[in-house]
Amino acid sequence: MKVLITGAGSYVGESVRRYILAKDSSFEIDAVDTMNDAWKQADFSKYDVVYHVAGIAHVNADPKMEPLYYKVNRDLTIEIAKVAKAAGVKQFIFMSSQIVFHESRSLKAEVLTKETKENPNGFYGDSKLQAERGLAEVCGVAEVSGERLEVRGNTMKLCILRPCMIYGPNAKGNFPRLMKLATKVPVFPAWHNKRSMLYIDNLAEFVKQVIDRQLEGTFYPQNREQADTVEIVRYFAKAAGHKVWISKLFNPFVWLGSFVLQPINKMFATYYYDPKMSEYDFEYQLVSFEESLRRVREVRG
Repeated sequence: MKVLITGAGSYVGESVRRYILAKDSSFEIDAVDTMNDAWKQADFSKYDVVYHVAGIAHVNADPKMEPLYYKVNRDLTIEIAKVAKAAGVKQFIFMSSQIVFHESRSLKAEVLTKETKENPNGFYGDSKLQAERGLAEVCGVAEVSGERLEVRGNTMKLCILRPCMIYGPNAKGNFPRLMKLATKVPVFPAWHNKRSMLYIDNLAEFVKQVIDRQLEGTFYPQNREQADTVEIVRYFAKAAGHKVWISKLFNPFVWLGSFVLQPINKMFATYYYDPKMSEYDFEYQLVSFEESLRRVREVRG
């Protein structure tokens, strides 16, 4: 199986490439840079699968960045898909995001189900959703929602992944910041929640299964267990030998802060996929949440 990862050097792309190659020697996986026009020089006809991970991550909500988000997350994605289809690629896998539904903007608990409609409340989520719709048009599929896509004479299978927060050793983003916070703060609120998260090896196994089975449709991979921000802090504080007082006495500050500080909502809101959305006829949740935390901690030392 020959796979081309569009987005060379990305954390997800490189992690998935290393994982699959370590497990299955029948795979040949290359990566191409999309930051310039280098990808246009690649011979897509050599590949069975394109795994598109390139994009601007959800790190900057500056309105000035909005045009760039659409240019990279939507327009580039569609352009690459057109080239892949014309070259005879059999499967196109797109890394979308849970945020196509919307991003937590309050502490109101939400459970995403198969009936939940996409309603992005920021240009990151909207750029990803528009990319999905553009891909559906390129591939000739009638709809994106659901586990299976209705196909109209399609010649390239479209697989859309809507993962929740991805984390792992040496990953960037909110998770390592939370780890660092756990080893610094003397106190922490006991505001328990549930969040969908996805360990990088579980994602990599999911991608491998998707390729092996030549799947098409929209998928919602997540860990078997939901995460609790309080328990994550407790785990890393204990592992570091750091004493932190976790108490409900500080919960009013979470509630008040949620009205003025968006990061508070990201950290403490209950927001997760219904576990049934992430169950498939193959096993990919190979690493438990506790084991994933241990692996991340060991790499950080």
